[in-house]
Amino acid sequence: MFTRITGALLRKQRVLAEKRERLRLNPDEKGFTLIELLVVVLIIGVLAAVAIPIFLSQQDGAKDSAVSAAITSAKTAVIAEFTSTGVFPTTIDGLEGYTASDDITVALSGTDETDFVITGTWTEDAVPADHEWTIDGDGAAVQS
Repeated sequence: MFTRITGALLRKQRVLAEKRERLRLNPDEKGFTLIELLVVVLIIGVLAAVAIPIFLSQQDGAKDSAVSAAITSAKTAVIAEFTSTGVFPTTIDGLEGYTASDDITVALSGTDETDFVITGTWTEDAVPADHEWTIDGDGAAVQS
């Protein structure tokens, strides 16, 4: 009887030992080394150094496009106002077909349909940035 109990206990110990052995990591599988982690951080840093300037230049391009579109829209509104009323407008504010933007300052200068200039500037925190565009009665929007 003791031999049967002892044999059963030994078998149970072997099974448990095998399970523990399967769960145990090999000595080579301890995790990442410091060098591997530093390489990953370095790669992320290089990618960020490349991506951030690209992202900022895309923002600048979008701002320039917004200013160009705003002054083109303002020119269309000025010409439409002059065509419909026969009077050249003195300001862009309130013209039908033009909606002002909080981020873009647009100004009209000139006295008639052949001698006028519309200037648009993107403003950041009320300080004009270097996103200034102009358009006149004869041409398309150009960056100043």
